[in-house]
Amino acid sequence: MQKQSIRQRLRTRFRAWINRRIPPARVVTLDQKRIFIFPSRVGFFFGFCLLIMLMAAINYQNNMSYALTFLLATLFVIATLHTFANLSGLTIRALRAQSAFPGQQSKFDVLIERGKQRDHFALYMTWPDSTDALVSLVGEDRVQVQLHTAVGKRGWYSPGRLLLESTYPLGLLRCWTWIDLDLYALVYPQPQASAQLSGLATDKPDGAAVPVTGSDDFYGFRDYRRGDSLRQIHWKGLAKGQGMQSKQYAAYADRSVWLEWDMFAGLGVEQRLSHLCYWALEFEGRNEEYGLRLPGVVVEPGMGDKHRDRVLKELALYGKGDKRQ
Repeated sequence: MQKQSIRQRLRTRFRAWINRRIPPARVVTLDQKRIFIFPSRVGFFFGFCLLIMLMAAINYQNNMSYALTFLLATLFVIATLHTFANLSGLTIRALRAQSAFPGQQSKFDVLIERGKQRDHFALYMTWPDSTDALVSLVGEDRVQVQLHTAVGKRGWYSPGRLLLESTYPLGLLRCWTWIDLDLYALVYPQPQASAQLSGLATDKPDGAAVPVTGSDDFYGFRDYRRGDSLRQIHWKGLAKGQGMQSKQYAAYADRSVWLEWDMFAGLGVEQRLSHLCYWALEFEGRNEEYGLRLPGVVVEPGMGDKHRDRVLKELALYGKGDKRQ
């Protein structure tokens, strides 16, 4: 227990330090402050071999052994400069994150740009528990990278700090950075099927006429609005001095229903949201208008991708606010 407590405190201090050194941002340019470099396992073995060679050269007083040892040591120094330069100057931009349901894979898009006309090789990228990618910037200024990771519970999901590293050119050193791109995926409630809804509140009865642009059934007149089609203008009325009016046409709409918070009385918050999410997707699949009423939230009836996304967003963020953590 004491070891775990010490380890936990060390991790907390390290996170606080890394947050001060590399704070969250949508765009990060790598410089000396944001890059770490250390010998790799191969590099440590290489250094151990150099030490043995140096001891042998000292013991036998062999000039050729000295020359070879110092030559290889110089190669190690040059590799350090090239490994650092392979990350230095890169700019990483957060583009977008795909919304998903709990347990699904969300797609995170990241853009890597080079600051100078210098090639960058074998850049390895990954988030904790995500897929990884190995990219190079050779003859091009930017590369878009897509990483996938399974999202967690409802609300905003952060994949954590992005690891970007390289061991180019010789693998003797590992150069890396941990950056927080302030990129979040919206996680919807898990849809949960329920029995057929009863007592749905409706705004329009079946067969009610509503104005619909582009329909063929005449509905009435309204004042002319800028942008109205010339075909809609009531020219006969204008000729009689009645002013400019536009014709309205109508279609016969199906009922418009409300998904209510109180439909699932007695259930917990997450269960209610899951049932409402299921029925929102169900009505969307049926091409029926639907609205949403939650405590403090009202989404007027509608349909289509934008309306569905708004309803799902309200369900995802209910009780959590829009704050991203």
